[in-house]
Amino acid sequence: MTGSIRIIGGKWRGRKLAVLDKQGLRPTTDRIKETLFNWLMPVIHDSACLDCFSGSGSLGFEAASRGAKSVTLLEKDKQVASQLNKNKQLIACNAIDIYHTDTLNWLNKPAPRKFDIVFIDPPFHQDLVADTVNYLEKNNWLNASCYLYIETEIDHNVLSYIPNNWHLHREKTAGQVHSYLFIREEI
Repeated sequence: MTGSIRIIGGKWRGRKLAVLDKQGLRPTTDRIKETLFNWLMPVIHDSACLDCFSGSGSLGFEAASRGAKSVTLLEKDKQVASQLNKNKQLIACNAIDIYHTDTLNWLNKPAPRKFDIVFIDPPFHQDLVADTVNYLEKNNWLNASCYLYIETEIDHNVLSYIPNNWHLHREKTAGQVHSYLFIREEI
C-alpha cells in the first residue's frame, strides 16, 4: 500500500510522488515543509543539500524543485530507496543522487565533499540525531555557513549536544514535532 507526498513549490509544484506505507516513515507535513522552505528561501538556490534520513524524500525532492544544485538522499530501507529512485525517474531530475545506505556508517568517514544545507529528520525514538550531528562536524561534511534542519519528537533535547559553532536561527513546534534550523559558523 502506498500514500503520497506533494511538492509544494518550485519547478514541480503540485506534483504528487508515491510513498510506501512503512512503519517509522513519517513524511514532513506540508505545513512544516512550507515553513522550512520559507526559512531557506535565501540560500536554497544552487546549494548542495544532504537529506540524511530521506524516507519519503519529501525534503530532498522539495529542495531540488526549488533550485538546489545537488541533492543527496540517504535511505537505509531497500524498498524505500527503490521508491525514491522511481520518483526520481518520474520527475527526470539529474540533480538528485540516492544512496541505499546506513546514514551513520556513510557519515562516519572523511567527507569527499561538503554540503550547504543538511536535513536531519530520522525515525523518532531511535537516538540517531546526536551521532549524526557529531559525524557531520567531526568528519568535515559541512561548508562554512551551512544550514542544518533538525526535526525531532517534542521531548527530545537537541540543544544539549549541538556544537558551539551551530547557532539556532529558527525553531517551531507543531503537534508532537519540534523543528530547528541552525546556521553553522566556521571554527
